Amino acid sequence: MASPAIDSAWLSSPSEPFCKSLNAYVEEANPADILPVLEAPMSSVSVNSNFPKPPPFPSKIYSKRPLGYSFVPKETKDTWDKLFKEGYDADVCVITEDGSYVLAHSNVLSIASPVLGNVLKLSKVKHGMRYIKIPGVPHGSVSVFIRFLYSSCYEMEEVQKFVLHLLVLSHSFSVPALKRFCICLLEQGWLTRENVIDVLELARSCDAPRLAFICVRMVVKDFKSISSTEGWKVMKRANPALEQELVESVVEADTRKQDRQRKMEEKKVYLQLYEAMEALLHICKDGCRTIGPRDKVLKGNQVTCNFPACKGLEALVRHFSNCKTRVPGGCVHCKRMWQLLELHSRMCNEPDSCKVPLCRHFKEKMQQQSKKDETKWKLLVSKVVAAKNAVGSFSSQRSGFL
Repeated sequence: MASPAIDSAWLSSPSEPFCKSLNAYVEEANPADILPVLEAPMSSVSVNSNFPKPPPFPSKIYSKRPLGYSFVPKETKDTWDKLFKEGYDADVCVITEDGSYVLAHSNVLSIASPVLGNVLKLSKVKHGMRYIKIPGVPHGSVSVFIRFLYSSCYEMEEVQKFVLHLLVLSHSFSVPALKRFCICLLEQGWLTRENVIDVLELARSCDAPRLAFICVRMVVKDFKSISSTEGWKVMKRANPALEQELVESVVEADTRKQDRQRKMEEKKVYLQLYEAMEALLHICKDGCRTIGPRDKVLKGNQVTCNFPACKGLEALVRHFSNCKTRVPGGCVHCKRMWQLLELHSRMCNEPDSCKVPLCRHFKEKMQQQSKKDETKWKLLVSKVVAAKNAVGSFSSQRSGFL
């Protein structure tokens, strides 16, 4: 009989009296004093004999067991399992949904489940036998449930078949160990698109908030497939409030996803603007080796610019220098260049010594702008600076990790 719950410590741990005597011996004796005693007979018999080395002495760690340590031997579990299966001297008859019954012992049921103990106290005794009924679940699930109360043994195939019924029984009759076991199995891979709605309803009824959260997350992630299952259709008719709640969760998750994508795109744009400001300052202050007259050709030993935004500004700068219109409202490309120059001016802290064209001009122009325009520009500058600071903090953290 397969018994996954059997504690393997019985197979590997020595018995208690042996441990105590062995630990006492290890604690009192010194291996340096014992080793010559073991080696003396070997030398007297034959000097050249190749005896294997003795095994090392057991560590003292065997004498230190954690508080609350216990193990249940396989034989003990087999005994309790046999008592359940044979029903020897049983005094309780548990009647199931289909009229079948399971024999049990009142003392075992009362100790394993306080709820069953109260039920047995209220049950009637007939010919020395107490009769109780557990309706609403199959006979097989009741048998697996009561067997678990005896020995904590189970067959994995049966648990997988009746896991939802066992979750209800363990919650109804207050058996925390079995309830935790069922919840763990469902969380670790037994959830499917077909049963997730049923599990969600049971998790809420059986006070399993983590399992309920996992179910909702699975519905949100795969809403299209789950909403076409039979479980969803039944839930839609029986519990429309739950359906409305799940639909709202899906809409909220989609909204959050769109907001995250929008914010990421905005940060990307602001970061590009910051890189453009750095490249513009680099071009005007240091002199970029990539951007120059149209007939400029890089020498063989001359490398390209390290600023990635310089390549993007090259066409814009060359257009701006040769454009015949060059008024803020007349040319789209020139308008973009005017905006970059004004953005730099608002971010520049040294307008008197700045080499970027029109930096001081835009500083003076700011005093004549309306309050509405001033607010828009301040908001743009703050977001560009925030994107710059975010990239700087991320880079410093990354370099710290490396």
